[in-house]
Amino acid sequence: MRMTAQKSDESALPLIGIYEISKILGATLDLDKALHDVLNVLASYLNMRHGAVVLKDEAGKPHLAAVTGMSLRLAREGVLKYPFAAVEKVMNTGIPMVVPDAAEEPLLVEYIAENDDSLEDERLSFFCVPIKTTDKPFGALSVERSWSDSAQYVFEHDLRFLTMVATLIGQTASLHRKLANDRETLMTDAARLHKRMAEVRPTLPIRGLEDVVGTSEAMARVFAQVQQAAPTKATILLRGESGTGKELVARAIHILSARAQKPFIKVNCAALSESVLESELFGHEKGAFTGAVADRKGRFELSSGGTLFLDEIGEISSNFQAKLLRVLQEGEFERVGGNKTVKVDVRLIAATNRDLEAGVADGSFRADLYYRLNVVPLFLPPLRERSGDIPLLAMYFLKQFNEENGRGLAFSQNALEALQRCYFPGNVRELENCVYRTATMTKGEVIDEMDLSCKQDTCLSSTLWHKRNPGDKAAPTLSAPIPVPTGPMIPPAAAAPVAPPQPRPDIPAPSAADPTPPDEDLSERERLVQAMERCGWVQAKAARLLGLTPRQIGYALKKHNIEIQQL
Repeated sequence: MRMTAQKSDESALPLIGIYEISKILGATLDLDKALHDVLNVLASYLNMRHGAVVLKDEAGKPHLAAVTGMSLRLAREGVLKYPFAAVEKVMNTGIPMVVPDAAEEPLLVEYIAENDDSLEDERLSFFCVPIKTTDKPFGALSVERSWSDSAQYVFEHDLRFLTMVATLIGQTASLHRKLANDRETLMTDAARLHKRMAEVRPTLPIRGLEDVVGTSEAMARVFAQVQQAAPTKATILLRGESGTGKELVARAIHILSARAQKPFIKVNCAALSESVLESELFGHEKGAFTGAVADRKGRFELSSGGTLFLDEIGEISSNFQAKLLRVLQEGEFERVGGNKTVKVDVRLIAATNRDLEAGVADGSFRADLYYRLNVVPLFLPPLRERSGDIPLLAMYFLKQFNEENGRGLAFSQNALEALQRCYFPGNVRELENCVYRTATMTKGEVIDEMDLSCKQDTCLSSTLWHKRNPGDKAAPTLSAPIPVPTGPMIPPAAAAPVAPPQPRPDIPAPSAADPTPPDEDLSERERLVQAMERCGWVQAKAARLLGLTPRQIGYALKKHNIEIQQL
């Protein structure tokens, strides 16, 4: 009985070895480390020594990918007298090599002499099997095994086992090469698109972007990038804080693409649990779970030929990330509870306000999925970085309110300037709520500064500022003396009317004592220098002389690279 149990344990070793090797190859994206660990398993479980893995490079030349017994660097430098001539025969023919007594093979003499451990009454056998998938071999796995003359040794068992190991290595190496090639292609395409997008200048108005309001430089860059990327099939990742309009931009990309006549489907990944999200995206078969009374198509099938917008993509679980990666990579999936493969042609747009790079670093977000999604990233600026667009946005929202409620409200100039001085942590979404709230509670036909809900501290602006700056009493509320941004605010053609501008108390009106205006025949830079010289290089006086704000004067001086003279 004891001998039977011992024989049973020995027969189970190859199965245990295959199990451990499959775990190693599927657990990491580091191919070199995985191959080295595989060779260690062969040595530990099956007493196979001096293992080596040889793979062909892009030029078709064989090189050592992993060895045991010494560092890979030293082996590649020639310290290991590896028998490449024998291994190349295996790779060229695809036929395994088994040499019972390696000392008798001329191609192995130098290699065996170097690795001979002077084992008494034992011989060294050399095994080499090709590494391949369905094509020609692109590598080889070789090991040595010692055995005694007194023991009956069956080489077929080891050869069969090594062939299975080589097949696993071949599939893993082929997948790694495919991923590397795909990543390189994606990075090249992304770099090309970035370069072309930088050269594109926005042309207004833009079809599909009518609801995305803004004339600032930051939004002009976004418009240019959207116009460049929309006609392609590239996956787009929208980045930005909550409330910056990612869904509007995603819809605009769909409208500007060749898929505009096909469905545009949107899914909020953060609002659904993993099981519900899987059913929503992939669909389910009848009887797949309780309540599945009929077959149901998922969002991927419903959006086939069109665009699928996955909002809050950074919130999905690690398990679901692997399922989503397969769809993006292969364009196919199975419904929940089904075994039929469904192929789809979907253009994916994802959005998130999370730091995906940090997620990749800490392991909460898969790196391979990140590279699949981050083909063309578009960053949407927060409202605080484009405060010059606030008047346009406010008038746009007020126009919507008037149409929905049959009102004819308008903003005063003081109200628009006051809105620009607000701090909107909720971005465009908070501004819209502020406008609707103010318009609802306004009794007259003109919204003035005192009517704004922000003035009454009913929004988050003042509250969040004081929480973030507990020692700072000068929060950017409506009463804070923050100058308005430069440039004229040109409302859209359909925007609500604006009341006539009121005089600003923080900018004194020009008096008769002010110097005479500069000559109109001069260039802009010359008129600016002339005004500064007449006003003794005092920016406030020059602003009154030119009919500008001090802040506009400051930007103009920087624009024309004019140094302030100290008098």
